Parts: sequence; structure tokens; C-alpha cells
Amino acid sequence: MASNYVKTFVDVCSYLQDPCHVARFQKICGVIGSFPVKPKNLGSGESEPDVPGLRKRIQQGEQCSDVNFGNGAVGDAASSQPNGMQSDSSVGPEGTSAAAGGESDTVRSKPLRRNSLTEEVGQEFLIHNKFLFYLFTFGTELGNEMFFIVFFPFLFWNIDALASRRLIIVWAWNLFLGQSTKDMVRWSRPASPPVVKVEVFYNSEYSMPSTHAMTGTAIPFCLFMLTYGRWQYTFLFGFSVALCWSVLVCVSRVYMGMHSVLEVITGFLYTLLILAFLCPLLDTIDTFYMTDRYAPLAIVVSHVSLGLVAFSLDSWSTSRGDTAQALGTGAGAALATHVNYQTGLLLDPPLSSLPLTSQSVGISAVVLSVLRFAIGVAVLLVTRMAMKAVTIPFLCRVFGLPSDNVRQARQHMRVELPYRYIVYSVVGFSCVCVVPLLFRLVNLA
Repeated sequence: MASNYVKTFVDVCSYLQDPCHVARFQKICGVIGSFPVKPKNLGSGESEPDVPGLRKRIQQGEQCSDVNFGNGAVGDAASSQPNGMQSDSSVGPEGTSAAAGGESDTVRSKPLRRNSLTEEVGQEFLIHNKFLFYLFTFGTELGNEMFFIVFFPFLFWNIDALASRRLIIVWAWNLFLGQSTKDMVRWSRPASPPVVKVEVFYNSEYSMPSTHAMTGTAIPFCLFMLTYGRWQYTFLFGFSVALCWSVLVCVSRVYMGMHSVLEVITGFLYTLLILAFLCPLLDTIDTFYMTDRYAPLAIVVSHVSLGLVAFSLDSWSTSRGDTAQALGTGAGAALATHVNYQTGLLLDPPLSSLPLTSQSVGISAVVLSVLRFAIGVAVLLVTRMAMKAVTIPFLCRVFGLPSDNVRQARQHMRVELPYRYIVYSVVGFSCVCVVPLLFRLVNLA
């Protein structure tokens, strides 16, 4: 009996992992690839680059008999067209003439960001539904690290410092566990063809589980758990916002061709498990960071150790930097929390003022928030730029590496790990301690 359940489970997982489902979903959403009509023969002797995350899944892709691989004519121009979207009135849905069919909404496009490891720019494709393209592009940005670099400071400076610093803890741990799991499982991205790579920036990484789905689930649901009862809103509203945020990010990763259905579902469920374990401990962790005399030592040692573990799991890819960036930001924010508490700069609202409400928000409050955000982000960007300009050349000199090519230098663990960790530790510390202190000095607190 048990073996039957195991076999059924394995069969379901295999079914959900099939890249044909990704290709079909993309086709339904109006994404048509520019693949040749006949895929290249793998037995022709041509070799593929040995890059993490680019393992062969073509055998699965060839089984998608009901998925149109695309239009070879479009692919001929792929190498000559610049990145971005271009109007194309000559091509309509399913390769028909737009002039004949009255369809002028079709555009040619290429991935907006190239892969930083392989310099891959991606294959040109057709977009027949621009609304879904922009919707899912927005959705995938909600799971990108750049979004959180903006989101966390705004939340900390203008809305709820307690919720923001605890969210950073969850974000750092969640991303570390997700990226580490990827490098242990070592599953490749969905095969292309049949899948259209609408995004290629993360194509060199492994894909199981989807860390976009993990962060896109952890942040909204953790924020909901941290603020429900603390802020005045209904349970249905908060849960609906969190669920819509999560679903949009998860579905966008399938649309982008970066993950299978199974990888997205696994990322979602994996995050719920992490939240179930971590959220009850957030109050204890936050209190330890603020009050314990050995907290700074524990913060530095734990975050550096986790970074060393993550960097030793597999060869270099973009996931290495993302993990170190999250751990560095978490360490810097935690150290700043300790300093704020010890110096009396940490002013969480008293329990008697709960639940918090936004009913008093007016024009002056909005203007003040915008000023804080603009000045604070400017400080963080200058800090990041200055630290980067100093740290990379310094580390290259220390380890005897050439510093004339920054991209190649950062592929060395000895440079990438301390660079990301030091730079974003300083950025995280500045966000939680330095910038709020500056606000007080210029009377913007």
C-alpha cells in the first residue's frame, strides 16, 4: 500500500516537472518562441556549455508534440536585434499577418537582462498579450532582490520599523535555505525548447525550488502575520493581499520560463514550512539581537558561517552573490538593531498604542515620507557605490587577483563572498541605524 502511494507521488511530481506544461501556459498567455521548426539533433556532436543550471532536458522537450516551438524567421533576427520590446505590425498571433488579421498588439521582444555569468542575451520571442507580459514582469520583480532593497527601507523608515527588521531576518534565512537547497538538489531550468526563456538573468542557477516563489511567499505572509492585530485591518483583507502577492510571483516564474510547476509549488510549500518554524521564534531572536551582550559576535559568526556553507556547495553562479547579499544585509540590520537599542535610538511604539492605524495620514505626512525615502535611498546608494569601489580592488590586491575585470574577479569565492558580505552589511547597518539618525539630525524623524 505504501509503495503505491510513493509511486503515485513520484508520478505526480514527474508530471508537474514536465516543461511541456510551462510551454503550454506560455502559449496560452501569448508568448511564442523563435525556435527553429526542427530542434537540433543532440547526437550531432555539438557540445553545450558546462554551466550550472544548464543541464540537458531536451529529451522531455521533444515529447511536447502539441506545443508549437515557434517561428524560425523570427529567430534569424535574434542576434541582431537589441534587447527590449519592439512593435511588429507584420506578425500576428500564431504567425499570421497582423495587417490581414487586424492585430497590431504583437511585439517582438528579447529578455531585458542578460545572464551575468554566461553573457547569454536570450532568444527573441513574440508577445501577443502585452498586458500579461507587463503583469507578470511586475510579478517577478516582486520576488527580486532589488525590490526588497527598496521595500525594506521604505517600510522601516515610514511605516513599521519592528515589522521591517523582523522581515529582514525571515528574508535572509529564507533565501539562504532556498539557494542552498537548489545547490544540493541541482535540477536544471526547464528545457528550451519547448520553453521560451522570457528571462535569462538567472538561467545559470539551479531551479529546485523556486527562490522567487519562496521570497514572494515569505514576505507577504510574514508581513501579514507580523502586522495583523498590530495594525487595524480585517483578516480577510490582509490574507487576500498576501495570497494575491504570492500567487502573482509564483505564476510569473512559470510565465518567464524559469521554473516548472513542481518547482514553484515546492517553493511555496517549503516557505510555509519555514514560516511555521521561524515566525514563532522572531520575538526571541529580535530580543536577543537587541539585549544580549554577545549578540554582535553571534550575529557575525552565524552569518559568515552560513555564507561559507552556501559558497562551498557548488561552483559559482548568480545565486552565490544573492545569498551573500541577503546574509550581509541581515547581519548589518541585526547589528544596527543592537546599537539602536543600546543607545536608546530604538523607539518602537508602546503596546498601549496598538493597534496602529493610518487614519491620520495627510498631505504633510505623505510629503515627509517621500522626503525620508528619497534622502535615505540616496544615502544607501552612495554608501553602496563607495563600498563597492573600495572593497573589490582591495580584495583583489589581498588575494593577488587582477582587478581590471570586475565580473571575472567576483567569480572568485575569495572576492565575491567578502565583497557582498561587507558591502551589504554596511548598507543594512546604514538603513537601520545611520539613516534614521540622520533623519533626527535634519528633523525628518
